[in-house]
Amino acid sequence: MRRYYLAGLLASGMFASALSCASAQTAAPDADAPDTRFSLGQIIVTAPRTTGIEIDGATLSSEAIYTFGRNALDDAVNLMPGVSAGNSGGTRNERLVFVRGFDRFQVPLSIDGIRVYLPADNRLDYGRFLTTDIAEVQVAKGYASVLDGPGAMGGAINLVTRKPTKALDIDVRGSVNFDNDTDYAGYTTSAVIGTKHDKWYAQASYARSFTDHWDLPNDFTPRVPALEDGGARDFSRTEDWRVNAKVGFTPNATDEYALSYTYQEGSKGAPLHISDTITTPRFWDWPQWNITSVYFLSTTALGDRATIKTRGYYNQFDSILRSFDTRAQSSQTRPFAFDSPYADKAWGGSLQLDFRATDADTLRLAYHYRHDKHVEFQTSFSTAGVGTTEPRQTQAEDTYSVALENELKLSPALTFTLGGSFDWRNLEQAQEYGAPLGTSGVPSVIYQYPRRDSDAWNAQGRMDWRATDAIQLYASLSSRTRFPTIFERFSQRFNQAIPNPDLKSERATNAEIGGSWSDGTIRVEGAAFYSWVRNAIFGILTPAYPCTASTLPPAVPTAGCALRNMTQSRNVGKGEYYGVELSVSATITSGLDAGFNYTGIKRDLTDPTNALFRPTGVPTHKGFAYLDWSPVAALHIVPSVDLASNRWTIFTATPATQPARYYRTGAYVNAAIRVDYAIRPGIEIGVGARNLFDDYYMLTDGFPEPGRSLFASIRAKY
Repeated sequence: MRRYYLAGLLASGMFASALSCASAQTAAPDADAPDTRFSLGQIIVTAPRTTGIEIDGATLSSEAIYTFGRNALDDAVNLMPGVSAGNSGGTRNERLVFVRGFDRFQVPLSIDGIRVYLPADNRLDYGRFLTTDIAEVQVAKGYASVLDGPGAMGGAINLVTRKPTKALDIDVRGSVNFDNDTDYAGYTTSAVIGTKHDKWYAQASYARSFTDHWDLPNDFTPRVPALEDGGARDFSRTEDWRVNAKVGFTPNATDEYALSYTYQEGSKGAPLHISDTITTPRFWDWPQWNITSVYFLSTTALGDRATIKTRGYYNQFDSILRSFDTRAQSSQTRPFAFDSPYADKAWGGSLQLDFRATDADTLRLAYHYRHDKHVEFQTSFSTAGVGTTEPRQTQAEDTYSVALENELKLSPALTFTLGGSFDWRNLEQAQEYGAPLGTSGVPSVIYQYPRRDSDAWNAQGRMDWRATDAIQLYASLSSRTRFPTIFERFSQRFNQAIPNPDLKSERATNAEIGGSWSDGTIRVEGAAFYSWVRNAIFGILTPAYPCTASTLPPAVPTAGCALRNMTQSRNVGKGEYYGVELSVSATITSGLDAGFNYTGIKRDLTDPTNALFRPTGVPTHKGFAYLDWSPVAALHIVPSVDLASNRWTIFTATPATQPARYYRTGAYVNAAIRVDYAIRPGIEIGVGARNLFDDYYMLTDGFPEPGRSLFASIRAKY
């Protein structure tokens, strides 16, 4: 109990200190600090930029990411109000992000405004995206501008890469990580080198993160030692690295043209459920999770009143999932052993025209196009270990969006923004290989699912009022959609699901009011939000599936048809998400800063076919607090604490004959500390710890989070 009391006292003390400092007198942050953000790669967010390690509702700086040691994207954005990290559980071993309750399907991820999308299922693993070499994370919540493209039903996340600010710009970082027993556990490193001149700039960066293992908390008691015996978490090894290079041309003060290349490789293990003896274990491994991206960005002034912005890109995603016979992962001779590679590609671009009709009226028009192509070809193994590779199957589709936005200054202090868009998608190909659904005893063939196109409209409006120099208020209303993935429409889930080519878009209507107040030494920001979710996609149990000629592809015999209960994705869900956000940052006195943020959220999402359903993954209450104490100029001591209440999860060890069981888990008080010392200007060393009290908790059933970890770091800037 003592560790919970101490951590709670730390959080409450930080909050009280922040609120009591309104009368403190100290210098404001340096507003003239060089801006390292790649301006062409930003999306539209509506909050002012913070400085240093301050954390607000829309942006997260590289300094905050470094100070709090958040080297992966899911861990980094968990610092922000309204955003929570999670774990998918299961053998996919994916790290998740929820924005005001909306998941990875409903909140697009971009790098420099270029969408990262997996054409088959878009099940992004946010733990694979490194943050050590980026300039900023932008998060648009609820109100995400239609100009930035389709799919932002609940918001949008954008990683902004760096841009050099001087003739020789260098930032090198590295840290060595240790487990609870101070044994070596891995490392992270990054390096950025760039040069900036009057007419051009160039930059290259490298980031790498290697986790040899992480330790379970000492409180962990093995329930099924054959699945997990404690200490170092089995199959927790991961490795990720990324390189980025960009070159830019700046012929004048208004125009900029940049070409960027990014290559990323990742691999990971898949820890087992610690106690599930009902479900057959899956011994999976992910030796390859690679992304290649080449993109061109530009902005060109057309006279004094118009600007045109372009984006063009080519993305490639290659991954392999391997399934083995046993936990030793040394053989593939059983019927469930396989190698499953994906070879995905996407290309497209966008064009945006901004026209300032008058000094008070600006019109913006945007067009987006994207082509996605997914290719898969699984290899299955026999008892002799001989692999048989199926023919390649291709799914391909085009997505379009046309958006219009008007920004009108009704007065010097009052601005009204109105926007709308129309999105449509054309399905070109949807192939499958195997014995068609509902058949047995027939040869496997390549067949085409029925092709269906779809479209959707989006609309939004926002009012911004600068009441005084210190107070800004706003209100917004936005109705956005997202198209279902190929997986949701066509996947048979190992012959347990019926495809639904006619699956429609989900929709959320997001309302929000909020504001901020700042007097130079203290900043307070808050928001209240409410979202109405309609046509939510659920996999529902269907009656016995009729196997007739009308339900099968042409030329496939109906011999051997079987009746069975199946699931199917349908637009049956609806509900409401609502809550509040609050963040405070302050300078208490010279050398002592503090920050605190809180999120309270409730999700009432219903599946009319399942009265037991509960929305999983998001805590009702979440907070983060920190102090930054600098007793001397060269020394920074930063204690911090993450807090979260329980969240819903599903008990997986349930016999197939019984309904799924939901329960609440995941409450934690996760304290940390970091101490940095500048041994000379531009060079600093640091030590620190995460999960200081070795708290034992799970975010999803059967998959505990890491226990206490330690690190030592060094950073050099020039």
